[in-house]
Amino acid sequence: MSIRGVSVFLSHIAIFVWFSAASADEGAWARHMQEGGAAYKRGDYSAATERFEAALVEARAFKQEDSRLAGTLNSLADAYRGQHRYAEAEPLYKRSLAILEKALGPEHPLIARVSVNLGDLYLAQRRYAEAELPFRRSLAVLQKVHGPEHPSVAAVLTTHLAELYQAQGRYDEVERLYQRSLTIVEKALGPEHASVGVALRHLALLYERVGRTVEAEPLYRRLLPIWEKLRGAEHLDLGAILNDMARTYRLSGRYAEAEPLYKRSLAILEKALGQEHPQVGIVLAELAALYEGQGRRAEADEFRARSIAISNVPLRREPIGPPLIEQRPK
Repeated sequence: MSIRGVSVFLSHIAIFVWFSAASADEGAWARHMQEGGAAYKRGDYSAATERFEAALVEARAFKQEDSRLAGTLNSLADAYRGQHRYAEAEPLYKRSLAILEKALGPEHPLIARVSVNLGDLYLAQRRYAEAELPFRRSLAVLQKVHGPEHPSVAAVLTTHLAELYQAQGRYDEVERLYQRSLTIVEKALGPEHASVGVALRHLALLYERVGRTVEAEPLYRRLLPIWEKLRGAEHLDLGAILNDMARTYRLSGRYAEAEPLYKRSLAILEKALGQEHPQVGIVLAELAALYEGQGRRAEADEFRARSIAISNVPLRREPIGPPLIEQRPK
């Protein structure tokens, strides 16, 4: 299971666990939960909200300590969070946790799932001090249930707790979490697993962010053959990795090594996304910066003009987001 797989597991397990517990006389509730889960998965949070609200009406027939009621509340809170309806989501998560604690005990894996969601809710609102506690609770539960070297532990470290510390500028702590996550997935899944590639990229991007580009380079050198083997030579994710690696070389002044990587990234992204996609525009802007740094003004102007011509290109030259990482609603 990849880090994305573990993270998605943490994010959506409740819908399927509670749904699978449905019996024949609970058909309406189960149907609403299933339809709401499908809508949530495709990013239609409004439709998901409608279905989960209908499921909550049906769930009133359950006992107040029923874990299915907790699942309904959690799923509805997820849908609210997807629409930035944070004030409505928070009490639902808390009520879901209270029910689960009473029904299943304080160390059940579903406690970890809902705790992570509550932490993400606080993180989205920049309530950093409040976010850390539910993240750490989720981590403690998973460590006790599965052991400290389980991939689900790595998922919480990487996609939740480290994200919180990044937002706070606590980069030394982020580095330690990424290194621990990398160690876990290497041991649990093998050195060439996709999750190892994801962990390597997280760490490389962190080093680049704090100006430690020399340390980022060997991580990309490890990552590139993993991604080529798993994804193929023309996969979108590989284009993103090549762009990151090229940027590391460019920031180190190694222009000759950066240029072929940028061009390969550009070719992959243009083929996968089309020549007018904003991510293509990002690589064009990066190439323009490369040529500017070499004093190749005509080429810099050409690629900059192409980038500007593409609508919706971010003004900041940020790396294309890490592949296989869950896109959670903010």
